Amino acid sequence: MTSRSAVFPEPNAVRLSGANSPGGSEEEIQLVIHETGNPESTAPPVVLCHGFPELAFSWRHQLGPLADAGYRAIAPNQRGYDGSSAPGDVSAYGLGQLCGDLADLLDALEIEQAIFVGHDWGGFLAWAMPILFPQRCAGVVGVCTPYTPFPTTDLLKQFFGDDPESLYMLWFQEPGTAESYMDERAKVIFEKLTRVARTPQRWPSGVSSARGVPISTHSSTSSP
Repeated sequence: MTSRSAVFPEPNAVRLSGANSPGGSEEEIQLVIHETGNPESTAPPVVLCHGFPELAFSWRHQLGPLADAGYRAIAPNQRGYDGSSAPGDVSAYGLGQLCGDLADLLDALEIEQAIFVGHDWGGFLAWAMPILFPQRCAGVVGVCTPYTPFPTTDLLKQFFGDDPESLYMLWFQEPGTAESYMDERAKVIFEKLTRVARTPQRWPSGVSSARGVPISTHSSTSSP
């Protein structure tokens, strides 16, 4: 029998009510999700929140093992990603809207509470869920993002200045600016962002440890 660990679930589009979005949703939102596991399990479902620049596909190695362990595992593509709805207004991507989507998703799947697991930007969503929707949270896991209040753009400007090119989060605020540069270079950007990490034993020749002691004589600089 094929283990669920080896299979990435097929996508399913879920229409959201918008009831949990601040002020209600002004347009219909649907999220494309990948789901596996037993919906009748007594264990709390696990919702896996991806970061940037990622998709639900980022959780392909975790979905199966969670299901094999008895959990119902759900990985949505957040709004703006892949086949999920992508509103044009920047204000449609606030924490209230993104977390509202997750609460709406639970409603649509008839789930009362879930464990929210977040990586990178998804960690901010996971940590915000028990604050904005405490009654819907059975637990929170921050994979690489410790809890911190999400900084406003005004706070970021205090640290990095008014030049939006000083920080990518500020650069992304003006519609069309990042797209005009990144769209033509998508392949190169993703190749650089998704390179496989190397162990110290596979570092190129001349690379030293933090103490300045050479730890590798491997001369190849090609990607693994």
